[in-house]
Amino acid sequence: MRMTLADMYNTPDERNLLDTMKQGIIGKPLDRPEGPLKVTGTATYSAEYKLDGCVEGVLVLADIPQGTVSTIHRDDVVAMPGVLAVLADEAMVRRSTQGTSGKAPAQDVQTVDYFAQPVALVVAETFEQAREAALALKIEYEGAGNPVPFDPESADAEVETPSDSKPVKGGDLEQAMRDAAFAIDVDYDTPGHASAAMEPHATIAEWQDDRLILRGSYQMLAFNVKEIADCLSISPKKVRIIAPYVGGGFGSKLGITHEAVAAAIAAKELGRPVRVVMTRQQVFQTVMRRSETRQRVRLAADAAGKLIGLGHEALVSNLPDEDFAEPVTQATEFLYGGENRLLKVEVARICRMTAGSVRAPGEAVGMQVLEAAMDELAEKAGLDPVELRKRNLPAKVPVEGTPYSSRMLVEALEQGAAQLGWDRRKPSPCQTREGDWWIGMGVASAARVNVMIPAEARVTLNADGTALVETDQTDIGTGTYAILGQIAGEMLGLPISKVRVVLGDTSLPAGAGSGGSFGAISTGSAVMRACEAIRKKLGKKLGCEGDALEITDGMASHGEKQCSLIDLLDGEDMAEIGSIKPGKTFKDFSQASYGAFFAEVGVHAFTGEVRVRRMTGAFGFGRVLNAKTARSQCLGGMVWGIGSALTEELAFDMRDGHLVNHDLAEYHVPVHADVPALDVILLEERDAAASPLQAKGVGELGICGAAGAIANAVYNACGVRVRSFPLTLDKIIPHLPDPFVSPA
Repeated sequence: MRMTLADMYNTPDERNLLDTMKQGIIGKPLDRPEGPLKVTGTATYSAEYKLDGCVEGVLVLADIPQGTVSTIHRDDVVAMPGVLAVLADEAMVRRSTQGTSGKAPAQDVQTVDYFAQPVALVVAETFEQAREAALALKIEYEGAGNPVPFDPESADAEVETPSDSKPVKGGDLEQAMRDAAFAIDVDYDTPGHASAAMEPHATIAEWQDDRLILRGSYQMLAFNVKEIADCLSISPKKVRIIAPYVGGGFGSKLGITHEAVAAAIAAKELGRPVRVVMTRQQVFQTVMRRSETRQRVRLAADAAGKLIGLGHEALVSNLPDEDFAEPVTQATEFLYGGENRLLKVEVARICRMTAGSVRAPGEAVGMQVLEAAMDELAEKAGLDPVELRKRNLPAKVPVEGTPYSSRMLVEALEQGAAQLGWDRRKPSPCQTREGDWWIGMGVASAARVNVMIPAEARVTLNADGTALVETDQTDIGTGTYAILGQIAGEMLGLPISKVRVVLGDTSLPAGAGSGGSFGAISTGSAVMRACEAIRKKLGKKLGCEGDALEITDGMASHGEKQCSLIDLLDGEDMAEIGSIKPGKTFKDFSQASYGAFFAEVGVHAFTGEVRVRRMTGAFGFGRVLNAKTARSQCLGGMVWGIGSALTEELAFDMRDGHLVNHDLAEYHVPVHADVPALDVILLEERDAAASPLQAKGVGELGICGAAGAIANAVYNACGVRVRSFPLTLDKIIPHLPDPFVSPA
């Protein structure tokens, strides 16, 4: 018998249910069960499936920034060895999708919106044949010479307020700036970023009669099914997506991209499976980018350093008709006080590839700027930067008046400071020199909104005393296999060795997907609900309520009664589907994960080179579900923060809008030599409003503000305040103090 639990999360679950369980595996730093498969190369990724008769497709990209395809010279290419088809179907997508709507945007592949937009697919027997033919394909365009804006600062770029990003206004900010004892009004800018996931975007499409099977690299399968079905004008019930292993996504695989639709169309036409794998250059040129930003921050404080005014305005960019606008001020709304405020985002319409969600959209770039500006205010007010932050934490969200569900920012600031040795920091720049290196410390707060997405999961307690967890939830390297297994094992009183987790197949119940740090709390809560239903049935067999049942290592007990799960099941499996949906708790409380970064850097007195010497992050995000995977997520975010601070930057040629640094040789992500030993402090708490698990999202928290701590440390080291990220040598060298003068 199967029962579905529909659960709108309207009331905080104060039962602390996981704390009452006896198995003792929740929160433990357990290994990821799929780890051995990945490190031995036996985990099958999207491009690695071996299907009989599978042929290869290569995308052809436009070499103009805007125009219309007039002629595709197919004949010469089709005559080349091994070539089977040249496709330019209307259903092919020209823009990446955001992955949360269930529909692909209306598109016409014949219209070119940006340089390197995919406009055709060449299919051949081998990849080498397809690549050669794709390079040889000639395409003619109309309207290619018309001027179009590439620069968001261009006078030709139309600027508008996005429909889903209303300004936040309160009081009179202008008057607060005039009345302030201390005030700053500064402009910062951040460049665009690439997700740069290790696995490139890839799909193998196969049709079985009228049913499409995609083996691909995606993050949000329940939405991706609807998107691909929308593109092909078929029922979502006719689509199955298989994605058990995904080699990173960081937002770029939230929605379907060009290779998926092209492969599906080609497979239908040829009657054979078709594999399309994007090259690294194609990934950089065509999938989601993080928008560059120009940000104005105004901070007004009274004589005690208490904020009375806060302004945060941003200009971002996207293609025309795209709804997404980088939510730069997302954390600014709730992080600090200041009743007089103006928060606003505007979007410039330009001809670059689609801007969308890249890890921690909004906070990743908004927090690093806000935190650098807070440091400027601290210096002007003569306050320790940690003290300034602690002094400006409001009791409720300004303007809205919403209470916080939980907030461990003070604890994060205090414990992070103690770990790094903040008390040894010299408050004035250029006070510590070791040989040719100026040494300094910096701090920044971290904050990332907590989100829940509707999710379902099926849990089966097998007659042999093992358990099976099934959902289409993906694992993009975040530890989902481990976490869902731990939740089920804890709830059902089973060692982790007796729990199997199956993910990444849309024939299974629809999970939340991986993105927005919502996967673990959403799908994990669905797993918990399914286990609760199973416990309820088991409890009846022992004459008690499910919450009162104790199960450890497969033995169930209540009072004097004790029985093994195998005996209780009596030869029958017990399966339940649990579900969760966000409800009133997400309106009644401001929900976010919090933390703090502390960085020590060295700046070379002659060359301006910046080296991060030490970095500590302290994070509070509700219950820790797995200490090892949570720590890994924080480490990954901090590494990205180092990249945001020092190296990462999408560079566009303003003559035609093409991306100049479209591979990992020229887009500089941090490597081992750039990353010191990083310390992570996990602050345990319980947030009942956030989820039945009392956990909040952690996947993106580790990047939110990290670059600001490094920028602040650079200023403390050498006195150079760079307001344009990344902090490259050319921005530092001209402002360095005389290297031959010793510190006072």
